[in-house]
Amino acid sequence: MMSDGPVDIVLVEDSEHDRELALHVLRNVVSRDRIKMLHDGVAALQYLLPEDDPEGQRASDPPRVVLLDLKMPRVDGIEVLRRLREDARTRRVPVVIFTSSQQAGDVAAAYACGTNSYVVKPVDFDEYSARLRIVVEYWLHHNVDSVPAGATE
Repeated sequence: MMSDGPVDIVLVEDSEHDRELALHVLRNVVSRDRIKMLHDGVAALQYLLPEDDPEGQRASDPPRVVLLDLKMPRVDGIEVLRRLREDARTRRVPVVIFTSSQQAGDVAAAYACGTNSYVVKPVDFDEYSARLRIVVEYWLHHNVDSVPAGATE
């Protein structure tokens, strides 16, 4: 799903089932063309930190929030988060770890790398839907951006 306009939500999730489930919930909060679904950490890095964008073209219109799974093949969520925080183009983009892992080491690593929030995916569909909706509504409607669109630092 590719959008030519601004993207509010980037979801990075390797499970096709979980991507479809998230899309079902997200499209009730934001229009589908403002959601970018990515299947792994490599795709996330290519989209959010494109090598052909040295002047930071993408940074002028970053997503409002990145929902990032941890346990992915090729490049895991912790590495994606670390790279996002190291790059000036994405350093301030809110990243929410949205994962099934409740391991203390994963939680600690995510916060050490600069996640804004760590949310465990519930197994129950209704709980999953409610939790994801709360997270997205917070970042899209209640959080005050640190650098509002059009403002300079």
